[in-house]
Amino acid sequence: MLNMSGDATGPTTVKTQRPISSDDEHVVLKFRPRTSAQPPGKREDPIRPARPASIAPVSVANDLSRYEKPREEPDDFRQRMLANIAAFAFTVALTAIGIWLAMSIADLRKTQDCVLMGRRDCAKITVMPRS
Repeated sequence: MLNMSGDATGPTTVKTQRPISSDDEHVVLKFRPRTSAQPPGKREDPIRPARPASIAPVSVANDLSRYEKPREEPDDFRQRMLANIAAFAFTVALTAIGIWLAMSIADLRKTQDCVLMGRRDCAKITVMPRS
Protein backbone atom coordinates (compact mmCIF):
# COMPACT_ATOMS: atom_id res chain seq x y z
CA MET A 1 0.00 0.00 0.00
CA LEU A 2 1.27 3.50 -0.73
CA ASN A 3 1.41 6.22 1.88
CA MET A 4 1.25 9.98 1.28
CA SER A 5 4.87 10.23 0.16
CA GLY A 6 4.41 7.38 -2.34
CA ASP A 7 6.39 4.77 -0.37
CA ALA A 8 5.10 1.24 -0.17
CA THR A 9 4.21 0.13 3.33
CA GLY A 10 2.94 -3.07 4.87
CA PRO A 11 -0.62 -3.78 5.94
CA THR A 12 -1.96 -0.81 7.82
CA THR A 13 -4.35 -0.96 10.71
CA VAL A 14 -7.36 1.26 10.81
CA LYS A 15 -7.56 3.28 13.98
CA THR A 16 -10.95 3.75 15.50
CA GLN A 17 -11.82 7.29 16.32
CA ARG A 18 -13.01 7.76 19.85
CA PRO A 19 -13.88 11.08 21.40
CA ILE A 20 -11.43 12.32 23.93
CA SER A 21 -13.28 12.53 27.21
CA SER A 22 -12.18 13.93 30.45
CA ASP A 23 -13.66 13.65 33.90
CA ASP A 24 -14.49 17.37 33.84
CA GLU A 25 -17.20 16.84 31.19
CA HIS A 26 -19.32 14.42 33.21
CA VAL A 27 -20.79 16.21 36.16
CA VAL A 28 -23.93 15.23 38.06
CA LEU A 29 -25.86 18.23 39.32
CA LYS A 30 -28.01 18.03 42.42
CA PHE A 31 -31.66 18.86 41.76
CA ARG A 32 -33.00 21.50 44.10
CA PRO A 33 -36.72 22.22 43.76
CA ARG A 34 -37.79 25.83 43.84
CA THR A 35 -39.29 26.77 47.14
CA SER A 36 -39.38 30.54 46.89
CA ALA A 37 -41.61 32.76 44.79
CA GLN A 38 -38.60 34.56 43.32
CA PRO A 39 -37.04 33.30 40.06
CA PRO A 40 -33.56 31.81 40.47
CA GLY A 41 -31.77 34.86 39.04
CA LYS A 42 -33.49 37.39 41.29
CA ARG A 43 -32.74 36.62 44.89
CA GLU A 44 -33.66 39.16 47.53
CA ASP A 45 -30.83 40.77 49.39
CA PRO A 46 -30.80 39.86 53.09
CA ILE A 47 -29.81 43.44 53.99
CA ARG A 48 -32.88 44.89 52.27
CA PRO A 49 -35.19 46.68 54.69
CA ALA A 50 -38.64 45.22 55.28
CA ARG A 51 -41.68 46.94 53.75
CA PRO A 52 -43.91 48.96 55.97
CA ALA A 53 -47.22 47.27 56.84
CA SER A 54 -49.21 50.11 55.25
CA ILE A 55 -47.90 49.30 51.73
CA ALA A 56 -49.53 46.20 50.22
CA PRO A 57 -47.21 43.93 48.20
CA VAL A 58 -47.75 44.20 44.44
CA SER A 59 -47.76 40.91 42.57
CA VAL A 60 -45.93 41.40 39.30
CA ALA A 61 -46.72 37.86 38.13
CA ASN A 62 -50.49 38.46 38.27
CA ASP A 63 -50.36 41.78 36.42
CA LEU A 64 -51.14 40.83 32.81
CA SER A 65 -52.00 44.33 31.59
CA ARG A 66 -48.57 44.71 30.03
CA TYR A 67 -49.44 41.91 27.56
CA GLU A 68 -52.72 43.48 26.41
CA LYS A 69 -52.88 45.01 22.96
CA PRO A 70 -55.02 48.01 22.20
CA ARG A 71 -57.89 47.03 19.89
CA GLU A 72 -58.77 49.05 16.81
CA GLU A 73 -62.49 48.34 17.27
CA PRO A 74 -64.50 46.88 20.13
CA ASP A 75 -65.71 43.26 20.15
CA ASP A 76 -68.91 42.56 18.27
CA PHE A 77 -70.73 40.24 20.67
CA ARG A 78 -73.77 39.88 18.39
CA GLN A 79 -71.60 38.56 15.55
CA ARG A 80 -69.79 36.23 17.97
CA MET A 81 -73.10 34.83 19.28
CA LEU A 82 -74.37 34.25 15.74
CA ALA A 83 -71.16 32.40 14.87
CA ASN A 84 -71.53 30.25 17.99
CA ILE A 85 -75.16 29.41 17.13
CA ALA A 86 -74.15 28.50 13.57
CA ALA A 87 -71.35 26.26 14.83
CA PHE A 88 -73.71 24.56 17.28
CA ALA A 89 -76.33 23.98 14.54
CA PHE A 90 -73.65 22.53 12.24
CA THR A 91 -72.49 20.18 15.03
CA VAL A 92 -76.06 19.03 15.73
CA ALA A 93 -76.65 18.42 12.00
CA LEU A 94 -73.45 16.37 11.70
CA THR A 95 -74.41 14.33 14.76
CA ALA A 96 -77.91 13.65 13.39
CA ILE A 97 -76.52 12.62 10.00
CA GLY A 98 -74.01 10.32 11.69
CA ILE A 99 -76.72 8.62 13.77
CA TRP A 100 -78.97 8.21 10.71
CA LEU A 101 -76.08 6.75 8.71
CA ALA A 102 -75.17 4.28 11.46
CA MET A 103 -78.79 3.11 11.80
CA SER A 104 -79.27 2.65 8.05
CA ILE A 105 -75.99 0.70 7.79
CA ALA A 106 -77.14 -1.55 10.65
CA ASP A 107 -80.50 -2.07 8.93
CA LEU A 108 -78.80 -2.96 5.64
CA ARG A 109 -76.54 -5.39 7.48
CA LYS A 110 -79.54 -7.13 9.05
CA THR A 111 -81.24 -7.40 5.66
CA GLN A 112 -78.09 -8.75 4.03
CA ASP A 113 -77.61 -11.34 6.80
CA CYS A 114 -81.21 -12.44 6.36
CA VAL A 115 -80.82 -12.85 2.59
CA LEU A 116 -77.53 -14.74 2.96
CA MET A 117 -79.23 -17.21 5.32
CA GLY A 118 -81.65 -18.06 2.52
CA ARG A 119 -84.78 -16.60 4.04
CA ARG A 120 -87.43 -15.08 1.80
CA ASP A 121 -89.21 -12.69 4.12
CA CYS A 122 -86.33 -10.30 4.73
CA ALA A 123 -87.64 -7.09 3.18
CA LYS A 124 -90.12 -5.09 5.19
CA ILE A 125 -93.25 -4.36 3.25
CA THR A 126 -95.28 -1.47 4.49
CA VAL A 127 -98.97 -1.70 3.83
CA MET A 128 -101.22 1.29 4.10
CA PRO A 129 -104.32 0.42 6.08
CA ARG A 130 -107.56 0.92 4.15
CA SER A 131 -110.10 3.05 5.80
